[in-house]
Amino acid sequence: MPKKEVKEWISKAEKDFEEAQFLFQHNRPLDDVAFFIHQAIEKAFKGFLINNGWELEKIHDLVKLIKEVSKFDNSFEEFLKFAEEITDYYIESRYPVGYEVAYERKEMAAIN
Repeated sequence: MPKKEVKEWISKAEKDFEEAQFLFQHNRPLDDVAFFIHQAIEKAFKGFLINNGWELEKIHDLVKLIKEVSKFDNSFEEFLKFAEEITDYYIESRYPVGYEVAYERKEMAAIN
């Protein structure tokens, strides 16, 4: 894959992370913060994977993505639990899950 495409993925990841930080700093809804954190990580992983020859897949599950990333760099395996939590935030922030979800600023601060 061309380096330009990888740079675009990383650039979009950085933009989403900056948006998450902005929303958090301005006391915006935490589910929106969680969404942009997830997006930033997903796009960064996809940029990394594409840079390593991975063929782009329509996937939003950070657990699956981190398993793919770990094939190229196994140091990412230590973040598997974190990926599970962020994927849960993503699902809960975007779709009705049948119960009320309470996000805590302390949890989001640890991510930001």
